[in-house]
Amino acid sequence: MSSSPLLPIQTDRLVLRNFERTDIEDLSQYHVLPAMQRYAFTQTRDRDQVPAALKIMSGQVSLQRPGDTLTLAMVRKGDNQLIGHVSLNWSDSTAGQGEVRFMINPSHSGQGFTEEALGALFDLAFEHYHIHRLLARCDGRNHHSIKLMQKLGMRLEAHYREHALFQGEWDEELHFAILDREWMRSTKVKDLPARHRVA
Repeated sequence: MSSSPLLPIQTDRLVLRNFERTDIEDLSQYHVLPAMQRYAFTQTRDRDQVPAALKIMSGQVSLQRPGDTLTLAMVRKGDNQLIGHVSLNWSDSTAGQGEVRFMINPSHSGQGFTEEALGALFDLAFEHYHIHRLLARCDGRNHHSIKLMQKLGMRLEAHYREHALFQGEWDEELHFAILDREWMRSTKVKDLPARHRVA
């Protein structure tokens, strides 16, 4: 497995890059929201904990061994505003398993930014890191995330009902997955243009 990807990655409207110290204010706008904490690799309960989260994510720059995470800031072109981030975790080397997670500032959701970023992250996972299978989890009540997973060609593999308490309520967690060959085939069938390029 290759270690460090060539960054930044550019999509039509985004630049995907490593986190920087100057991202702290934009990160604070969404990372402390309670709804964001469920699938966060680095949890924060208030703004005082954001610097520590930023430090951790700033160090997540490559995948070198199982358990490593790569986190990329989603920066909007034009105004260079950080609007969210995507993460790739290398969970198993023998079977080539990975997990993706994502967060976006709610004020920028519903505009296709997350789909754009995840498409580039999937390419990176399958083509650069040679991951065999990607997993993504989402709340069973989050219809936007469900539609996003389906749009990306992922299939529902599991539905866990009331398996954990989150913020005092039973959760409904869905697991979606896609194989490398399925992703490659879907991009060819759709005849998609190049989704990203290295700057």
